[in-house]
Amino acid sequence: MNPQLTDILSKNLEVVFCGINPGLKSAMEGHHFSNRSNRFWRVLHQSGFTPYEIEPRYDTTILTYGYGLTTAVARATVRADELSKNEFDTSVEIFKQKIEKYKPARLAFLGKPAWQAFSGLKTIEWGLQEKKFCDAIVWVLPNPSGLNRNFTLSSLVDHYQELLKSITINKYNNHGTLNIPE
Repeated sequence: MNPQLTDILSKNLEVVFCGINPGLKSAMEGHHFSNRSNRFWRVLHQSGFTPYEIEPRYDTTILTYGYGLTTAVARATVRADELSKNEFDTSVEIFKQKIEKYKPARLAFLGKPAWQAFSGLKTIEWGLQEKKFCDAIVWVLPNPSGLNRNFTLSSLVDHYQELLKSITINKYNNHGTLNIPE
């Protein structure tokens, strides 16, 4: 039997971080990003999303900060490239129902494959996307997996800080307390 990883979601979160699929270690331990080589928790902290680096076993505390965790495809694998196109295709409706139910302000896909599959777009740039998903603003961030060595820790932090900056600017603009020159 393939182990499953439980989503960490509640309604109206600022951001739901969406991994491609669970790693085997994370699914077996029941905690998101629990493989020591995965840099997600370190990047989240160093980019300013959390005041300290959350240990994977306390992954549910992410809700305290207004963020959630899910995956595009439920099946756990050692590597995300083990997933088939059919698995993404059959996952999109379940994922859509989940996002419609929880209504996050933003979705941050960790890596391009899931957003490519769900959006139908062939070419995707990092960062803010033009197309929304179930009314959620979509961002695509580099995957923090230890297998992704195309991005240093510093470059991952830079990408994640762009998302945090947009959230902060949006909050201030909505409350009318910060004027940012154009």
